[in-house]
Amino acid sequence: MECPHLSASVCIAPDSAKFPNGSPSSWCCSVCRSNKSPWVCLTCSSVHCGRYVNGHAKKHYEEAQIPLTNHKKSEKQDKPQHTVCMDCSSYSTYCYRCDDFVVNDTKLGLVQKVREHLQNLESSAFTADRHRKRKLLENSSLNSKLLKVNGSTTAICATGLRNLGNTCFMNAILQSLSNIEQFCCYFKELPAVELRNGKTAGRRTYHTRSQGDSNVSLVEEFRKTLCALWQGSQTAFSPESLFYVVWKIMPNFRGYQQQDAHEFMRYLLDHLHLELQGGFNGVSRSALLQENSSLSASNKCCINGASTVVTAIFGGVLQNEVNCLICGTESRKFDPFLDLSLDIPSQFRSKRSKNQENGPVCSLRDCLRSFTDLEELDETELYMCHKCRKKQKSTKKFWIQKLPKVLCLHLKRFHWTAYLRNKVDTYVEFPLRGLDMKCYLLEPENSGPESCLYDLAAVVVHHGSGVGSGHYTAYAGHEGRWFHFNDSTVTLTDEETVGKAKAYILFYVERQAKAGSDKL
Repeated sequence: MECPHLSASVCIAPDSAKFPNGSPSSWCCSVCRSNKSPWVCLTCSSVHCGRYVNGHAKKHYEEAQIPLTNHKKSEKQDKPQHTVCMDCSSYSTYCYRCDDFVVNDTKLGLVQKVREHLQNLESSAFTADRHRKRKLLENSSLNSKLLKVNGSTTAICATGLRNLGNTCFMNAILQSLSNIEQFCCYFKELPAVELRNGKTAGRRTYHTRSQGDSNVSLVEEFRKTLCALWQGSQTAFSPESLFYVVWKIMPNFRGYQQQDAHEFMRYLLDHLHLELQGGFNGVSRSALLQENSSLSASNKCCINGASTVVTAIFGGVLQNEVNCLICGTESRKFDPFLDLSLDIPSQFRSKRSKNQENGPVCSLRDCLRSFTDLEELDETELYMCHKCRKKQKSTKKFWIQKLPKVLCLHLKRFHWTAYLRNKVDTYVEFPLRGLDMKCYLLEPENSGPESCLYDLAAVVVHHGSGVGSGHYTAYAGHEGRWFHFNDSTVTLTDEETVGKAKAYILFYVERQAKAGSDKL
């Protein structure tokens, strides 16, 4: 939001000598000495912990608002209010009077100058710390990122994503897409775009609306984010530059309220597709696709115009078949798709866990069968029959005419009632390997024995009871191991834990021609 209190509250010099030593992200609260979630006051440069630790930053603001004695009340009007502070980890700015995050700046750009100074301090401290750790590693065979896997010591090179304020929905999707190898590699191999020059060249900047920067590229920021993951050079990466571009081009996701991860994924893929259609950094779309020979024209599915890597990998085609029950007229239509949204059958909606004994467990096959089974349309969905020349009762059936390279399955866990949007918390059993889609194809006889088998690449999970609340995490497989991505925390996990997750979005990758395995 645009904050009106910055001019009265931002008073410290951008390079103030009052700042503590060390990296800002590890500064300690001046009251409780906690180094978790440090915030710096932009009025007096004092450091306190955030509201989810001991809340001393908020107490500092509240104490500054205590009315002065009567003879000093006239002076209070010009007294700085200590209302604005900055997160020393994500560099986001918060105003306690507005009770919201701030996106504007002072006329002199003091907030951005303080932010850049903190970033420079963090970078200097990180460089010094990296040299220190390098010397320690020379004398030690293990460090905090080494784990025992199958009797051998291996390094976790996965990188988490910092939560910028209810951005777990974005983090879960980004981590999932980063583990779809063909899709991720395509963007990482794109040429870089230098959107800045002069003093800001090569520097990670935090954008605000007051900058008025219209020269943004979703593809470029997405590319940089993917490049930052799996490098092992840092435990967590802050995607604020990407989030800024999301705010610029996707107004639905402005602000810091919780959002739906599936809706964000669709917007993200659609906007990547549209930007790639126009070429990237002066390179034509066709030239980019030709660099990867596996994305040939025969494997592309066009959605909203020319094909891109988005449709080449996620694009499939459905056949929608409608039959009039009065005259028998049949209507067929082909619809391209990037993902399939599957209902959880109503008979399973009371079963919350895999081990619950009241009835059979819902499986992914049950959801797929419900999607493709013949369905009689109700009175509100009457079909306009061209032969009868009026709306008639009819049946509808979906067939998959073409399967994508990456099959994205969205389980519809949120449903509207009269006044609320409720969550279906049913456990749905899904295979980690060998999902067989052959029986859902329009022409299964034309497909090879391996072309319809899919292996799980990633799972997005929603924890909580409602779409506007709760928390998103993701599981993803990488080089034979499974990881759990919970914002900035990445942990090694196992297949059994993944299989017990209450999936919201499933990403399956087409199996290459190999020896067969168990099918669904």
